[in-house]
Amino acid sequence: MSSPTVFSTILFVALAVVVLSTNTPQAEAARAFFVFGDSLVDNGNNNYLLTTARADSPPYGIDYPTHRPTGRFSNGLNIPDIISEQLGSESTLPYLNPELDGQKLLVGANFASAGIGILNDTGVQFANIIRIGQQLEFFQRYQERVSALIGPAETQRLVNGGLVLIVLGGNDFVNNYFFTPYSARRLQYSLPEFSRYLISEYRKILMRLYELGARRVMVTGTGPLGCVPSSLASRSTNGQCAEEPQRATELFNPELIQMIQSLNQELGSDVFIAVNAMQMGTDFISNPQAFGFVTSKVACCGQGPYNGLGVCTRASNLCPDRNVYAFWDPFHPTEKANRIIVQQMMTGSNRYMNPMNLSTIMAMDSMN
Repeated sequence: MSSPTVFSTILFVALAVVVLSTNTPQAEAARAFFVFGDSLVDNGNNNYLLTTARADSPPYGIDYPTHRPTGRFSNGLNIPDIISEQLGSESTLPYLNPELDGQKLLVGANFASAGIGILNDTGVQFANIIRIGQQLEFFQRYQERVSALIGPAETQRLVNGGLVLIVLGGNDFVNNYFFTPYSARRLQYSLPEFSRYLISEYRKILMRLYELGARRVMVTGTGPLGCVPSSLASRSTNGQCAEEPQRATELFNPELIQMIQSLNQELGSDVFIAVNAMQMGTDFISNPQAFGFVTSKVACCGQGPYNGLGVCTRASNLCPDRNVYAFWDPFHPTEKANRIIVQQMMTGSNRYMNPMNLSTIMAMDSMN
C-alpha cells in the first residue's frame, strides 16, 4: 500500500482534477455502478419477492421525487442514489426490475436485498430474500447479459472500470446474533468470536467480487448499532446507546478495516476501500445539532419509545419535517443523513475513507 504522504499528495491532485472537471460530468457518467448488500442500499429488489422485508407502502418514499414508495428504506433517496448523483449518472435499477435491459444495463445494477447478511442464516425470518451468494450469481449473469450486448472484451472493461458499493454486517448482529436472547449463533460463539467469524466470511465474499472483475470496491462496515432508535427502544434503559450491540460494532469495524488492508496488500493494489460508517454515524448521533438535526434518537416514522418499535406504516407516528431527523425509521437514516454520509465518502479524511475517498478515486481513475 502507498504511504500516507503519497496519498496526501494524490488527494491535492485529485481535488484539483475534480474542480477542473466539474463542467464535464459526462466523463464519469459512463462509469458503471454496482451495488450489493442489505436494506441500507436496496432500491427495490424486494418488491419482486414474497418477503416481509419490504418498503413498498406509504409513508416510505414520501420525499422521493414521485412521493411514492419505491422499495427504498428511506423517506426519499438512499446512499446509492446519491452516489449516482455524484457520478453524474442516473440511479442504477434493481436487478429484478424488468426495465433493466438494453442500454440501461450499461449504467450498472443494484443487487441489494433487505434483510440479508454476510451469513446465509441471517434474515431467515424474512423468508425469500436475495442472499449475498445469490447476489454474486446475479452479477455473473448480469455480465453474461451485457456481453451479449457489447461483447466480452467491452464487458470486462465496463466491470473492471466500474464502481462497486457493498454494505453488509449489520443484519448479522441485529437479525441473527441478537435476534433472540438464546439465538443459535449466540450459543455457538462469544461476541468477539462471532465478529471474527463474520470477518473471515466477508473476506471470501470480497475475494469473489474480485474474481468477478470488481476493481474499485467501497466496503461499508456497520453503523453504531447500539444507538439506532430500535436499540434505544428495546435495549436501553436511560436513552444511552445499548451496550451489547454497540460493543459488536466496536469489535467488527476495526477488524474489517484490518482485513481490507490485508487484502489490498495481498492483491498489490487498493482494490477495496474501507468506509467507516461507524464514525460517520457517530458524528451526527453524538452532536445532531451540528448537522441540522433536532434529534438523532427519535425516528421520524415508528411507534413506541423513540418511535423505535415495529416498522414504519400508515398507522405510525410521522414527523412533519424529515430534514431535522437523523433516522427515518427504527433502523434507517433519512435522506438528509444519507447525504451527510455520502459527503464524507466523497471528501472525508482517512478517518472516514481508507485509504482514499471517492473524490480521489474518481480523479485518479479518470487519469488512467
